[in-house]
This record gives sequence, structure tokens and C-alpha cells, in this order.
Amino acid sequence: MAFSVGTLVTYVQENETPLLTKSIFQGKTVDLLLSEGTVQTGIKTTAKIALLATDAIFQPGTGCTFTPSGTTTITQRQITVAPIKVVEDLCIADLNAGFMQKSLKKGYDNSLPFEAQYADLKAEAIAKQLEIAVWQGDTTSLNANLAPFDGYLKLIDAAGTAIAANATAYISGGAISSGTGILVSNVKSIVNAMWLALPADIQGYDDIRIFCGWDVFYKYINAYTDQNLFNFAPTGSEVSIENGVVIIPGTNYKLTAVHGLDGTNRLIAGRMYNFVAGTDLEHEEEKWKLMPDQFDNYLRFQVYFTFGVQIAFPDQIVSFKLT
Repeated sequence: MAFSVGTLVTYVQENETPLLTKSIFQGKTVDLLLSEGTVQTGIKTTAKIALLATDAIFQPGTGCTFTPSGTTTITQRQITVAPIKVVEDLCIADLNAGFMQKSLKKGYDNSLPFEAQYADLKAEAIAKQLEIAVWQGDTTSLNANLAPFDGYLKLIDAAGTAIAANATAYISGGAISSGTGILVSNVKSIVNAMWLALPADIQGYDDIRIFCGWDVFYKYINAYTDQNLFNFAPTGSEVSIENGVVIIPGTNYKLTAVHGLDGTNRLIAGRMYNFVAGTDLEHEEEKWKLMPDQFDNYLRFQVYFTFGVQIAFPDQIVSFKLT
């Protein structure tokens, strides 16, 4: 008689693609990149980011002679994606002795009574870890969740061309040391230094974001509320304190809180087109599964996807780091 593994509830089978997409794009940073169109799909290992730049040389408009001038430059930066998988074995028999036993079907049944909740929570957990890796990823890290690919912080620091905002030129009183740290008393100066340090040729664009951790974000909010300036920033569907986004007073720039920078004491600013992410989402192995294991009587959860990030123009980035 053949061994029968039974069937699962149809939740995962019917929602495999949405769950995989949720795992990748539910994090705030990647969701912003998706909305800005800087997520490249179809990357299985590496791909080139084509960077186009051109100038415009004015000439006298008189006469009949035309002299070609100006240069259009095409350069490339490489984005590398890493294969990532999450695997967990669930022994349904472990639930027999607990309060969940009343939710189990009678007799032997290798299905999960709370499959939908499990799948949603797992997707959220993956998205949360990916959000952190997007910023703090480091292929030399001993932390398995940070090791698959290099994140924005490492890429920016390795390029060595970002503008350092923690300098006397931008912060009154001079650079802020790690001994002092980011405080309610100095956080407004730090945030202002970020936009003051932006290269002149990108100042004023409405797609500029200044990213920080939620810890720094609420110190910034506190710095204003301590002065009873409760309405210093507009609210809306996206721009609101609850969503971790405020307009910096006197500018059109958005201070944006992301969990990927929590605890780092780092702030990063730049135009959104500068932040690029890559994934596959077209590969036959990129799947979300919750399936019976016919040999070990387990339910096996498995998700597989590829992901990586890159900075298009590192010299247009402003970076704050304590000295």
C-alpha cells in the first residue's frame, strides 16, 4: 500500500505568489523602491545597471554653421543578487499534548490548523529581516540574516565617495562624536546637515529622501514637540508621523524612518533613483511551499528567492556617521 501524505488546506497553494511577493516587498524600503521603479526583476545572479549622463553646450544661434558639441556617457554598475531560502519543519504531533489539540483533525492528519495565520506571520518575519539586510547586509557578517548580500551602508562606505554630513561645514559646533551620540538636543542639526550637504545639482528635487532609524526619527519629532511645534509637518496618506515620514520644515525633503537603520546611528540621503534593488521573481525555483514530508511526518515550510541591492551614483549620496 502506498504511503499517502494527504492534502493541505488550499491557502498556501492558492496564494503562493502573493505570499512570496509579500515576503519581499512588504518591508518599507523595498516597497518604496518598487513604487519608484528602481527594482529590477529577472536577475538570477548578476546584472549591469546602465547609467546614462549627458551635458548641454550652448552655442551662438546665429549663422548657418553647426558645430557638434557635448558628450553623452554610458557607464555601468553591477548588481549581484544572492539566493536566499528559509526552511522550517513543523511536527504536527507536537500539538497533540497542548491546547491546540482541539483544533486538530481526528486520527492522523498532517495539516496545520492555523495555516493562514502561520503563512502571513512567516511572510512578515521574512520581510522584516530583508528590510534590515537591505541596509545592514554584509557578506562577511557572522549573522546569517545579514550575510547573503551587501546592503546600502556597506556599499556606500566601500565606494568612499559619499558626502560626509557630520562636518563643521554643515553642523554648527563641529562634528558629533560617538561619545555624544544622537540626542534630542542635536538631532535637528544633524537632519539639517543632511540636506545642506546635498550636491547643489540635485537640491530641490521632490524624490529626495533622508533615511534614518525609527529611534532617530522619534528623537527628531521629540525635538519639535518639546518646543510645542506640534504642526510642523503636514499629514496625508503617506506623509505622516504614524507612517514614519515627515517633511523637514523649510524644505520639500522627506525624513523617512526605516527599521533597517534602527540602532545604527546612521542617516543616508539621496534621490530615490539612486537606490536600486534586484530580484528574480521569474525563476522556476522561486517558490513558497508548505508541504508534507512523506519520510519524516513533518510539514516542511520552504521559501526560496534571490535579492540584492546597489547604489547607482555613490557620489550623490550624503552620509551621516558619528566620528
